Amino acid sequence: MSLQNDLSLKVIAAVKELYQVELPTVEFQPTRKDFEGDITVVVFPLLRHIKGNPVQIGTQIGDYLQEHVDEVAKCNVVQGFLNVVIEDGYYLDFFNNIKDVKNYGYAEAGSKDAVMVEYSSPNTNKPLHLGHIRNNLLGYSVAEILKASGKKVYKTQIINDRGIHICKSMLAWQQFGDGETPESSGLKGDHLVGKYYVAFDKAYKEQIDGLVADGMAKDQAEKEAPILLEAQEMLRKWEAGDAEVVSLWKKMNAWVYAGFDTTYKNLGVDFDQLYYESDTYLLGRDVVKDGLEKGVFFKKEDGSVWIDLTDEGLDEKIVLRSDGTAVYMTQDIGTAIQRVTDFPDINGMVYTVGNEQDYHFKVLFLILKKLGYTWAEQLYHLSYGMVDLPSGKMKSREGTVVDADDLITNMEETAEAISAELGKLEGYSEEEKHQLYRTIGLGALKYYILKVDPKKRILFNPEESVDFQGNTGPFIQYTYARIQSILRKANFDVSTALDMTFSLHEKEKELLKGIQQFPETVQLAAENFSPALIANYTYDLVKEFNSFYQQVSILGEPDETKKQFRVQLSQKVGEIIQSAFRLLGIDVPERM
Repeated sequence: MSLQNDLSLKVIAAVKELYQVELPTVEFQPTRKDFEGDITVVVFPLLRHIKGNPVQIGTQIGDYLQEHVDEVAKCNVVQGFLNVVIEDGYYLDFFNNIKDVKNYGYAEAGSKDAVMVEYSSPNTNKPLHLGHIRNNLLGYSVAEILKASGKKVYKTQIINDRGIHICKSMLAWQQFGDGETPESSGLKGDHLVGKYYVAFDKAYKEQIDGLVADGMAKDQAEKEAPILLEAQEMLRKWEAGDAEVVSLWKKMNAWVYAGFDTTYKNLGVDFDQLYYESDTYLLGRDVVKDGLEKGVFFKKEDGSVWIDLTDEGLDEKIVLRSDGTAVYMTQDIGTAIQRVTDFPDINGMVYTVGNEQDYHFKVLFLILKKLGYTWAEQLYHLSYGMVDLPSGKMKSREGTVVDADDLITNMEETAEAISAELGKLEGYSEEEKHQLYRTIGLGALKYYILKVDPKKRILFNPEESVDFQGNTGPFIQYTYARIQSILRKANFDVSTALDMTFSLHEKEKELLKGIQQFPETVQLAAENFSPALIANYTYDLVKEFNSFYQQVSILGEPDETKKQFRVQLSQKVGEIIQSAFRLLGIDVPERM
C-alpha cells in the first residue's frame, strides 16, 4: 500500500474517532515548496462533514497521525492545509526496496484481455509526412505505455492501398514515367510514386484550365477532364480484376511498402499486424444486412441503408449506398469485427487518427455498440491536433508537404550543427558522432511532439526542439549522459548494500519523492492514452536531479556511505529516464 493510501485510511480513522464522522475520501496534494512537509492533507473539503475551525481540525488530525503513524515525523498547519513531514527512514526503506528492481515502474503483464492500437495507416500514393510522424509517434508510444501498465498489446495499421487516389499515381506513371523505377531514379519507392501523384494533379489542373479557356464551366471541367476520367476508368478495371491494372498496382505498391519500411525503421516504430483496405473494403456489408434485419439500420426509398442516431445527439448516417456498395463507415465496422475474429483476446481498440475524424469515430463506436458487441465499450479514438510549421500548412497534391524522411535527416543535421557549436565531442569517431546526432535529432523530434497533449495543435520548430536547455529531449538526454559519467567515475561497486540509517538532505528527499511517482505516472498515462504525462514527468524528475547535482556533492562527499548512496540514487534516476524515454520511443546516449 502506498503512503498516501495509508495516510488516507488513518485520516479517516482520526475523523471517526475525533468527530464520529465517516469520511468518504481524503484530498491530498504535494506540500508547497515554501512550507515544511512532504505531503499535505487539504482540510477545507472536510468542513462539509465537520463543523469547526480548519486550523483546529487540522491540528487535531495532525496530532493523531503523529501518534498512530510511524512514518509521520511531525505536522504543521497553515490555514486549511495540514502539512505532514515523513520520516527519512520511510524514504530510505523505499529506496532500498526498489533500487535493484529491473524496469521499476512497469507493471507485470497481468491482463488476459488485449488492446489493439492502430496508427500510421497511410495511403500508398505518397510518402509519409510530418502529420504521419505525429500519428506514428503517438500510436507507438501509447502502445508501449499500455504494455508497461500491464496490458497485452497488438500494434496494427490499415494501409489505404486502393481507390481513385492510388489510380491517379498509377495513371501518371503510365503516361509520364517512361518506365522509371526506384532503382533507375535513385528515389525511394514511396517518393517516386508521390512524384507521380503530384504530376497527375499538375496535368489535371492544366486540362481544367484548357477546358475553361474553351468555354466550359469550371465545375463541369473538373468532372470531365480527360485524365480524371481515365483514372476513374482505371479504378473500375481494378475493381473488375483487370490483370494489367492489378499487376501495375502490385508493382507500384511494392515500391511504396519498401519506402515505408525504411521510414518506419528510421523512426523506430513497428507493427504486429498489417491490414490492407484492398482486403477489407468489402467487409461490413453482411453485418449491415444482418443489422437491417435486427432493426439497427433502416432502408430508404432509394434502397440505401442508414442508421438513425438523432436520439444520441448525432444525425442519420449512411452505411450502404443504394447500389449496394460500401462507404468508409461500412468498411470500418467490418474491419473492427474482423480484428476481433483474428485476435479473439481483443477487448478494446485505440484508433490513432486526427481530430478531423472525431465525428466518424463517435458514429462508428455507437454503431458497434448497437450491434451488440461488448468490446465496443472499450473503443477509444486517440484524437490529435494537426502539426504546423512556421511556414504554414502542408498540401500533398501540390507537393508542399514536409516529408518525413527529409525531416528526420534535417533533425540529424540540426543536432550536428548545435553539437558542433557546443564542442563536446573530442575523442568521438565519425561513426560515433553520426550515431549521436541521430539519437539527439530523433530524440528532439519525438520529445517535442510527445510532450504536448495529443488534442492540442503543434507548431513544430526544429531548431527550438534541439535546444540543450529547457523542456526538450536533448536536455533530458544530456542529464542521462551526465549520470553515466558519474557512474563511470565512481571507484566502487555501485550495487553494494548500504546501512541506510543516515539523515537525508532535502534534495535527496525530493528526488526520492519524484522516483516514487513513476509507477503511478505510467498507470495514469495508460488510462489517459497520453505520452505527454510521461514526457513531462521525466522533465520534472530531471530538473529535480539537476538541482540535487548542483547543491549536493556526490563523488566529493567525504562520508563513504552517503557518497555510495548518492551514486546509487543517481543510477536509479538514470534508469528511470531510460525507462520513461523507452515508452516514448527515444534512445539515450551514454556520452554527450
